[in-house]
Amino acid sequence: MSQAPIIVLDRDGVINEDSDHYIKSPDEWLPVSGSLEAIARLSKAGFRIAVATNQSGLARGYFDEYGLARIHQKMLSLVEAEGGHIDTICYCPHSPDDGCTCRKPGTGLLEQISMEFQQPLAGATMVGDSIKDLQAAQAFGLTPVLVRSGKGKSSEGKLGQLGFPVDVYDTLSSYVDTVLG
Repeated sequence: MSQAPIIVLDRDGVINEDSDHYIKSPDEWLPVSGSLEAIARLSKAGFRIAVATNQSGLARGYFDEYGLARIHQKMLSLVEAEGGHIDTICYCPHSPDDGCTCRKPGTGLLEQISMEFQQPLAGATMVGDSIKDLQAAQAFGLTPVLVRSGKGKSSEGKLGQLGFPVDVYDTLSSYVDTVLG
């Protein structure tokens, strides 16, 4: 029996609009145009969907675990309303100065997803909008994909420093158009 293909998504800037002031409540969580439908299309095509997201707003005291759970519940509900499903959400609650291994570009979140799915992620795809997302993907053997939504446009100008190829798409929806043909 073959295992379902996996796509790992960053959250802020890929699924929802990003904010330099952090997404602190469900009201502030607004989907990127077409992202919810794109996740639903992937789900219906048999992909397992994981979200790997740095959430340093927790360590900074901008919101608490309950607030983050409410934000994620909104995201899950909206994806499900489109007929899709997110299999798991893994997040790093630490600040950039905490020295953890889970904060991207570290691979701890990807290790957690691999354990939850009980399968290796090598060969899977990770879609992000930042250089850190792409570095984490590459370090863990995933195919990195950059979207221009969120911080993606500024990240695109830094791709030359990575030393590995990265496909670039305007949004998650345009990436899914290519994947599903």
